[in-house]
Amino acid sequence: MQQDKNVHVEYSHKVVLLAELSGHDDRVWHVSWNPAKPLLATCSADKSVRIYNYTAGPSPSFVFHTSIPTGHTKTVRGLAWSPSGSTLATASFDANIGIWQRDGQNEDDEGAPGEWECVSILEGHETECKSVAWSATGSFLASCSRDKTVWIWEAQPDADFECMGVLMEHTQDVKYVAWHPREEILASASYDDTIKLYLDDPSEDWFCFATLTGHASTVWSLAWAPNGRYLASASDDCTVRIWKRIAEHDWECVLVLEQHVRTVYSVTWGTGKPGTTEGSSESLGWVASTGSDGWINVWAFEEPLDSTERSPPKHTLIARLEHAHGVSDVNSIVWCPRRGYEDLLSTVGDDGLSKVWKVVPV
Repeated sequence: MQQDKNVHVEYSHKVVLLAELSGHDDRVWHVSWNPAKPLLATCSADKSVRIYNYTAGPSPSFVFHTSIPTGHTKTVRGLAWSPSGSTLATASFDANIGIWQRDGQNEDDEGAPGEWECVSILEGHETECKSVAWSATGSFLASCSRDKTVWIWEAQPDADFECMGVLMEHTQDVKYVAWHPREEILASASYDDTIKLYLDDPSEDWFCFATLTGHASTVWSLAWAPNGRYLASASDDCTVRIWKRIAEHDWECVLVLEQHVRTVYSVTWGTGKPGTTEGSSESLGWVASTGSDGWINVWAFEEPLDSTERSPPKHTLIARLEHAHGVSDVNSIVWCPRRGYEDLLSTVGDDGLSKVWKVVPV
């Protein structure tokens, strides 16, 4: 249930601002942390991508690295780094996907302001591209669009990509795609209020093996648990749902989080820094969500050792921050995946700003 706004709640952690990054000329839609290097990328309705570099240490400082004038003719809505950190994919309302690599890239010189070049343009979607995501191995790239389709591309040498499947399972605009962290399972979220899960059939093509229903409105965002046993979804119905794998190809909703008062646009699930858990449970990491109400909510999740296949995980709301971007909607929230930085979050909003936060014990 939603908490009474008049009741004062003591949280175990707080969300502290580390950096406020300006420079975009319009709303910022999405943010992506490089998984291998100290780089943070943001994309905007101004058609550009901005990349920031950050220092080592518990409270890193962030500096502008470079801007990519993408050449996209419309809003850049989504972006994603490959697992190696060497390639960036961008999704645009111009229906195209851009593939970017740095000229003369040196693996030991991640801070060098080398030119980022477009090494490939993936065409095929009929209209606005909303999201892109790399599989855990970097073998596949998924994209989705307002044209109701999900495309799966196989990454090949020399920045070549081959379309492996066009999935037409949704009946409306597809908002988001996300790959399972350990298996080649793809999830998509849609304006049709559903989540679809896909697999590759070695003898056939990619196919939808499950449809997850329960949200009462648009599903905007998805996030897999680091261990792959759970999936979180964020919706226009103001909730975050937690889906649990109860069999190899069977997922069920085991928990509904009702801690937002307006549309939840983004959810992210990281390992967090939960400290020691009691001997009766296993840490599942930290979940954070944000949206139109401007709130950042952070939950700690644990799996009781005596849990059953359908029992929900133990969850505690450990931190909340209101007015994260003033009066503006917050469009995306993402945990840093790099070791040592698991308590860092980034958010981007309609105010044109990108912000970096640290979740710390009170």
